[in-house]
Amino acid sequence: MNEPRAAEEPVACARCGRTADTLPITWTCSVENGRRQYFCEECARANIRSIEGRLDSSWW
Repeated sequence: MNEPRAAEEPVACARCGRTADTLPITWTCSVENGRRQYFCEECARANIRSIEGRLDSSWW
């Protein structure tokens, strides 16, 4: 269910769709409804208040 991502799998931002071959240290990980979601630096910065307020990404 909440297994760590395999190191060789590419990752995509759940908000804008930006992809990266490896998970950048600047990206944010969120667990929503038992599912891991990753957000790129730009999307995380634009929505940091909602992330810290623990709002589901569907609200922002």
